[in-house]
Amino acid sequence: MKSFDTPEFWQFVTDNAGADTRKLRLHYHGKDDADGVDYPLAITQIECRQKFGSKLRDTLAANPRFLFPNELAGEQSTSDLLATFHSSLLSVGETVTDLTAGLGIDALHFAAAGHTVLAVDRQEKLAEALRFNAATMRLPDLTAMHADSTALLAEEGIHSDVAFIDPARRSADGGRVYAIADCQPDVVALLPLLRCHFSRLVIKLSPMLDVTQTMRDLGPELESISITGTVTECKELVAVMRFGTETPIDDCPVRCVTLGTTMESVFHFTRDDEQAAPAGNFGVPRAGDYVYELYPAVMKGAPFRTLQQRFAGLYKLSANTHVFYSRELIPEIPGIARRVSAVIPWQSKNIKRLKTTLPQADVAVRNFGMSAADLQKKLGLRPGGPHRLLAVTDTASSRHLLILTP
Repeated sequence: MKSFDTPEFWQFVTDNAGADTRKLRLHYHGKDDADGVDYPLAITQIECRQKFGSKLRDTLAANPRFLFPNELAGEQSTSDLLATFHSSLLSVGETVTDLTAGLGIDALHFAAAGHTVLAVDRQEKLAEALRFNAATMRLPDLTAMHADSTALLAEEGIHSDVAFIDPARRSADGGRVYAIADCQPDVVALLPLLRCHFSRLVIKLSPMLDVTQTMRDLGPELESISITGTVTECKELVAVMRFGTETPIDDCPVRCVTLGTTMESVFHFTRDDEQAAPAGNFGVPRAGDYVYELYPAVMKGAPFRTLQQRFAGLYKLSANTHVFYSRELIPEIPGIARRVSAVIPWQSKNIKRLKTTLPQADVAVRNFGMSAADLQKKLGLRPGGPHRLLAVTDTASSRHLLILTP
């Protein structure tokens, strides 16, 4: 990596923060280190700030000279929002080893929270950039090491209270993988070695993994599993293991965590809770009722019976259509509540009328047999506006319904 810690380098980044980076690359082509500025790397800084400025808003605000070694590191990095959650899983004073540091956003958050951190990455450029970023953020308790963490564990051994690992979720050909064993490194295969060096293990996993199978794969030392997301998207699974303990899988806490810049919603349950809960009440909402779209993390966790058991007056549309409603508003439901203005049967005459009376609305589907995009096109609706149309199937009567909310 060429020299980048010069006033001229960072002034160029600041002066061109809003520039078209394609034009910059054409203009500065062949001037790799002219005027004391590594132009290709400087333009990469501008590109990454434009692309990842929202995801890493807090980090960039805390360190205006934050260095991106390349664009891929920014694409694959944890967001500030999720890194803050990961840091909340640590106890005061714990030492941490990040075995797959990457850009180092998690490691930086751990160190900023007062933990002594060893961050390991097998790419020298990533370790070098993290070393620079830790220094510019004045985090002396963060040590960045260029090494293969698997080899390091086997050959030299490293020790701390907690290991944090984010195994790569893509195969050699770039395709996504859906099982822990297919990730790199294979955490399950590493467990015997990890037990020798750490008391706890925090694993960041793909949201595509099956939650129950993941719990089975990790075994009885699993302390908790969190399904994290925002109000629009499920982001990841985070498993916490405490070595030397045993918890039956049905008693292991599952946390559905929805994060936002100004809110956090957490719904706790266990598999035993869900299995023991009775089937709830089913029905069809009416105008004036409140319909709930559960947060994506809750939908992934599927605590549907538990929800109805905990919240009196909560109805479900049908056994296989996971839409809930109530006569009176239940603010504690982990989802977005909307007042129902109409429930419209899926019939030709109603569809034609809807096209003329409702030119604009956002569309969502639940067990409807059609994608939201296809339905939006069929109805001729422009997205946006104050209305939302939820298309559902009442499996008890085999009826398709459109639930309109203002």
